[in-house]
Amino acid sequence: MQDIPELFGKGRPLFSFEFFLPKAPEDIDKFIADVRALKDLRPDYVTLTYGAGGSARERTVEAAGRIQNETGLTTACHLTCIAHTRSEIAAVLDRLAALGIRHLVPLRGDAPKDHPVPPPGERDFGYAADLVSFVKKRGGFRMAVAGYPETHPEAASPEDDLARFAQKSAAGADWALTQLFFDSKDYFAFVKRARGLGVSVPIVPGIMPVTAYAQLKRFQSMCGARIPDELEARMARVQADPEAVLREGVEWGARQCRELLDGGAPGIHFYTLNRSHSTTEILTQLRRA
Repeated sequence: MQDIPELFGKGRPLFSFEFFLPKAPEDIDKFIADVRALKDLRPDYVTLTYGAGGSARERTVEAAGRIQNETGLTTACHLTCIAHTRSEIAAVLDRLAALGIRHLVPLRGDAPKDHPVPPPGERDFGYAADLVSFVKKRGGFRMAVAGYPETHPEAASPEDDLARFAQKSAAGADWALTQLFFDSKDYFAFVKRARGLGVSVPIVPGIMPVTAYAQLKRFQSMCGARIPDELEARMARVQADPEAVLREGVEWGARQCRELLDGGAPGIHFYTLNRSHSTTEILTQLRRA
C-alpha cells in the first residue's frame, strides 16, 4: 500500500473519497462491491468513518481491512476516542495493524446517544490531540487530523478551535482533512490562520457534492456550514426536480474544486455519502481540465 503523506508535494493534487459503514451487516458485501467499482476513478486513497459502539466498531475495522485487501485501495480508518479507554484503543490499533491498515483519521467523535460521557478531564482521551499523541507514541501509523474552516460547532471560539487544530497537528499529524464547506474563501482563510500558528502539514479541503436540497439544509444545521446566497438560490429554485438538483450540485462542486486547486489546495477529499454519480462527474471534469 502507498504511504499517503509521501504522495503530497509531487506536483499533482491528491483525490480521496470518504465512505461510511452501512448500518445493516448484510449490506457489507454490496458496499465493498460499490467501493471496488469506484476504483476506476483512481482515488489516491479512501477513508472509512468509524462506528464506535459494540458490533459497529468490529464491523468498521473488518470493513476497512476488506476495502484495502480486496480492492487494493489504500484505506485510512477513522478512529474516535470519546467513548473508549486506552486499552480499548490499543486493541483496535492491534486489530487494524493485523489487517494491514497503516493510516488513521483520529477524532474525538460524538458522544453516544444512549448514554452520557464524563467531562474531558475524566476520560482517558479528553480531546483528539490526546488520541493523536497516544497513536504517535505507539508508532506504526500515519495520521490525518480534522480541521474546521468555519469552526467546530462546539468550540468556545474560533481562536480556541484553531489552537486545538494546531495542537493535534503538532501531536503527530501527517496531513489534515477539513470539514465540508461551500465557500472556498473560508478554506483559504482557515489555511492562512493555521499557517500563522505554525501548522505545516498539508491541509486538504473536504467537499460534499450537493445531491438534494433537504440534504443541504440538514448538513447546514448539523455542522454549521454556511450556504452562500448563490448556492441557496440555485438549489431552492430547482429543489422539486431531482435531476436538476444533481446538475446544479455537480456544477457548483466542480467550480469550487477548481477554485481550491487553482489557489494551491493539495487535493480534494470527497464526502461521497456512499454515492458515486456526482463525485464521478466532478472528478472527471477536474481531470479533463
